[in-house]
Amino acid sequence: MSAGLSYVVGPAEPPVPAGTIGDWLDRAVELYGDRPALILPWQGVRWSWAELGERVDALARGLDSLGLAAGDRVGICAPNCAEWVLTQLATARLGIILVSINPAYRTHELGHALRLSGVRALVTAGRFKTSDYLAMLAELAPATAGASWPIFDPGLPDLRHVIEIGGAGEGARIGFDALLLPGERVMPRVALGENQPINIQFTSGTTGAPKGATLSHRNLLHNAVSAAAGMRLGPGDLLCIPVPLYHCFGMVLGVLVCLTSGAAMVFPGQAFDPAVVLKTVADERCTALHGVPTMFLSMLDHEDFASFDLSSLRTGIAAGAPCPPAMMRRMIDAMNLTDITIGYGMTETSPLSTQTRPGADIETRTDTVGQMLPHYEGRVIDGDGALVPLGQPGEYCSRGPGVMLGYWNQPEATAAAIQGGWMHSGDLATIDDQGRVRIVGRIKDMIIRGGENIYPAEVEAFLLGHPDIADAAVFGIADARLGERVCAWVRVHRPLAPEAIVEWCRGKIAHHKIPALVRIVDEFPMTVTGKVQKFAMRDAEAAD
Repeated sequence: MSAGLSYVVGPAEPPVPAGTIGDWLDRAVELYGDRPALILPWQGVRWSWAELGERVDALARGLDSLGLAAGDRVGICAPNCAEWVLTQLATARLGIILVSINPAYRTHELGHALRLSGVRALVTAGRFKTSDYLAMLAELAPATAGASWPIFDPGLPDLRHVIEIGGAGEGARIGFDALLLPGERVMPRVALGENQPINIQFTSGTTGAPKGATLSHRNLLHNAVSAAAGMRLGPGDLLCIPVPLYHCFGMVLGVLVCLTSGAAMVFPGQAFDPAVVLKTVADERCTALHGVPTMFLSMLDHEDFASFDLSSLRTGIAAGAPCPPAMMRRMIDAMNLTDITIGYGMTETSPLSTQTRPGADIETRTDTVGQMLPHYEGRVIDGDGALVPLGQPGEYCSRGPGVMLGYWNQPEATAAAIQGGWMHSGDLATIDDQGRVRIVGRIKDMIIRGGENIYPAEVEAFLLGHPDIADAAVFGIADARLGERVCAWVRVHRPLAPEAIVEWCRGKIAHHKIPALVRIVDEFPMTVTGKVQKFAMRDAEAAD
């Protein structure tokens, strides 16, 4: 730590992992062979590491038979399923770049992702919930619904293959299971290096059109090994993963954490359902559980919560949003998550750059996002790029093995985000004398009211102290006299008048921080990974 200034360095252990994801799969098969690797109760899947390795190699042979090779992009658009995990590991085996696509995307967003990354093959579910992916593809590129294969269509000029999960291989589409080919292991056609790109993750879109963060084997493996060490995860653990695979939370902090530690992956369902997650934890005796705070709250508040035996739980990661002290206490006491860790990061850092240490106290796990991951540096700077004193807010930046290679085909955006190796987060943060990082808001979200800087996270944390408030999101709205004023959207446990909330604030926080407008809502606009989309709230208020 730099004396008196906001600069910290993470520990030197564990070491940065060497090799590729394929190398680490070989290691897992050798070390953990007959131990459980992948469990999906609703698909009837219970594979050992040896069985998982065999199926990954079978799919790699199938992808190779299509002429796909290192550097090509293969997209996947599907909810959580065994096929997702196989595709992730088989593409890594061959050096193919996996393009992770949010299954909530609609036609415009799907087209943007496929064109930007130049996807040559797309692994897709036929349908999920209200999304008909095959119909969306047909709208973007009519040839995908035709009879000719491979596909040629100017709508998606790079796309040659559509691989349908659960499909029979009709017309231009290939059935996923038909690509699981027997034979000898297929080796990559070129030598693979740990710094080669292996994944394109689209940013979650809280601030605008998603960009394709390009991540390497080293990026992802470093995060996985570090996060596993932070949870003290090992071969005897079973990690319940209700978070989506298309996001780093699922595919890195879930799949790759287990790959590098020997823990078993347990996927409770295609998408989050609190009752299903609780039942799966109880039935499978899971020892670890991931989620965003809203997921944990949904489980804690479920009407049948008390009927599930969660005594096997110990650890996991909560990330994506702050975890209020009252909720953390319930997670520890009612869910037995005594060693739950808090993680913070962004897609561009693979994703974590901070995590609370094992045994961290309640204050650290609710008021901070922990300390730097191994081999990471963190700093907080002012508008001129200078380090600020400890405890003073500024922009949080991180540098280390997890920082992305760049945004795919967007060099200007890359240059703006990464300067001198430092990833600029756009988040306002402070660092204290213990090296703990506190996120106090987004730079773009900071409210300037009559010249006073107001940090939304501070006001949100205060509002959550009201016994009848379940959640709060604070942001600025335009004001002709003051420039901006404070607006709060609030979810409540029981009926509560906005005026009563404002009155409750008086005398407890500075007058300029008291919301000028409080709106009681049933839900917040959010990304699938639990991030509140405040731009959508501002737009709604401006249109009102």
